[in-house]
Amino acid sequence: MSLVFPGQPLSSAVEKSDGVYVDSNGVPRASLIGIFKNNNLHVPKLRANAPTENSIVLGTVLRLSSQQATLAIQVVDNVPLPYGEDYTGVIRSQDVRATEKDKIKIADCFRGGDIVAGEACSL
Repeated sequence: MSLVFPGQPLSSAVEKSDGVYVDSNGVPRASLIGIFKNNNLHVPKLRANAPTENSIVLGTVLRLSSQQATLAIQVVDNVPLPYGEDYTGVIRSQDVRATEKDKIKIADCFRGGDIVAGEACSL
């Protein structure tokens, strides 16, 4: 059982279902965020709660500035959000590491499109 993201290759024995497509090379790929288990892609119908402090989140970096990276949060506590209903998150330069915070350059730590896992430290 594993969490899969859109575009991620799946097993060649995968059963065709919602959230699965075959690319031009014949490789089955996920088209939705879901859980891949027993050669099936399960797209949970659970409704994710809004992130709270200490929630584990997964997101994609959208924008970078000199002081922060902006994320589209797509998974909260292992529950994928419905397509298009992302939360917005911010990683500030002082949140990247505990020491030498003044030497952090966000552009050296993240790039647009990076997938980031983290813990919500404040709201």
